[in-house]
Amino acid sequence: MVEAAGGPRVAIVHDWLTGMRGGEKVLEAICAIYPQATLFTLVRVRGSVSPAIEARRIRASAVQLLPLAGRLYRQYLPLFPTLVEWFDLDDYDIVISSSHCAVKSVVAAGRAVHVCYCHSPMRYAWDQFPAYFGPEQVGAVRHRLLKPLMARLARWDAATAGRVHAFVANSGYVAGRIRRYYNRGSDVVYPPVDTDFYRPADNPRPVDPSFLVVSALVPYKKVDVAIEACRRAGVSLKIVGKGPELSRLREAAGPEVEFLGWRADDEIRELYQRATAVLLPGVEDFGIVPVEAQACGCPVIATGAGGVTETVVEGETGLLVGEATGEAFADALARVRRMRFDPAAIRQHALGFSRERFMNEFGAAVRRAVSGRGPLPARRVDHAEPGYRSNLRAAGEGHL
Repeated sequence: MVEAAGGPRVAIVHDWLTGMRGGEKVLEAICAIYPQATLFTLVRVRGSVSPAIEARRIRASAVQLLPLAGRLYRQYLPLFPTLVEWFDLDDYDIVISSSHCAVKSVVAAGRAVHVCYCHSPMRYAWDQFPAYFGPEQVGAVRHRLLKPLMARLARWDAATAGRVHAFVANSGYVAGRIRRYYNRGSDVVYPPVDTDFYRPADNPRPVDPSFLVVSALVPYKKVDVAIEACRRAGVSLKIVGKGPELSRLREAAGPEVEFLGWRADDEIRELYQRATAVLLPGVEDFGIVPVEAQACGCPVIATGAGGVTETVVEGETGLLVGEATGEAFADALARVRRMRFDPAAIRQHALGFSRERFMNEFGAAVRRAVSGRGPLPARRVDHAEPGYRSNLRAAGEGHL
């Protein structure tokens, strides 16, 4: 649905604009569906996202005025619940939030329909608090101080789920998390992958014997598992990405590991085209990198959990590993080197995640919500379920 002149006014709200990652590629496609929409965000770093996003009318929150907001915006997390509620959305008929943190909790006008494309319920407030804010990451004192803060944030996140009229999940895995934490049903619309851009090389060269990681260097990505696996297997590894884990990972790496920093999309495409396989040790909510790699005909080795179980076909487009350990991944590396994959078949599978498919399916989900035919509510969640209380305890609180 594209707004016509005189049609509904649309606002799109995205957590932050600080780089062109998977969530921003989804945002770019949503912006293409609604070309007249105004874009709201907590903080914006100019020039950090695609020209298609930069060209929008963009309104940033007061975080933009805080010191070094472009680099330290995550430090201002305690302010996000207040600031997302300050967005003035009274003039809009349709509000679309693209949320992995706080913006699913914006306050829309009473007449408006709010559709949330949920990349994930807030990971660090629910089930990944130790990975982000464990003593090893932030120190023992800060860890203790953050536990009650994240528990309060989890309660706010659950309590404000009713502000969304219809949830759209980026995978069946995330739909389950939405059901568990928000007690809501959702449609599933997989994120878009530019399968025209990500494609096999026109003039294929011999496969590079090295393996490849393309990832933000943060704890939950478990890049250290890929490093250990390649050391055990005696193979080389190229790592594309940057993040707070870089120094620690460099210390753990041997001469077989090459850190490439971040690279332009055309360089990443060439790396996909030549790699023996792309490695994904962390559990992803969806995981755009594995689909980009497969669109280039490259197999994937991933931990068999999360969204990747919906995008990688065991034995045909890659391997799913039972546990995220260096030993298990090293065994998978050895298996892949003995296997013969069909790049054309791998690419054919990836074509099912195209940008055109996303735009059609997401537009249809919004139309259903506007017409009042959104997804049915989820079953009532038993707050005593395993996982519900344990996730709250991970954030430092045993009850809602």
